[in-house]
Amino acid sequence: MASSHTSLSRLLTPLLSTFRSSIQTLKPTTTSAIMPCRTFSSTPTPLAAGGGPPSRRPGGKGKGPPKDARIKLIRYHMQHPKTPRPLKLSRMRALRHWTIHRAWMLAQRKRVEGEESELMRMYQSMHAACEELRLLDPPGTKDAGRLYRIAMEKKGIFGHGGVPIEYARAQTETPPREAWNHAWTR
Repeated sequence: MASSHTSLSRLLTPLLSTFRSSIQTLKPTTTSAIMPCRTFSSTPTPLAAGGGPPSRRPGGKGKGPPKDARIKLIRYHMQHPKTPRPLKLSRMRALRHWTIHRAWMLAQRKRVEGEESELMRMYQSMHAACEELRLLDPPGTKDAGRLYRIAMEKKGIFGHGGVPIEYARAQTETPPREAWNHAWTR
């Protein structure tokens, strides 16, 4: 361990000395060439300087932003002093947060894939059983596929004289204009 440290310091020492000498040879710039520092703010520069957006003329078409109540509410809640600020995590806390989040997402994906594989297994088992019923009798006989046809009948599973839920409304590609008729009575 100590030998790798000394070999690394032997490699870095000449690089550091050339870097130091190049920094010392640089000439300082004049103050007029320095650009003013810009502060980062969520408030646009004209608004921060005191100027506001162009005002609307009463009774005429103004050039200002549209007055939408939703936008006002969003701005109010975003800029309200009691609104909690977004979390600013240090590198280690952000790394821990990311690691825990990825572990949770992996656990969720494993659970969902397990459920899907179980459903696929049950479906394939039912499909194999139906295929076995269909091929039980030799083809060409009177009873060929009889048990399969009986198994596929849906008599009595929707109640007496019932209808499958799929047929409760005409099949359309778009939802109805009124999702639920609250005034309907029997």
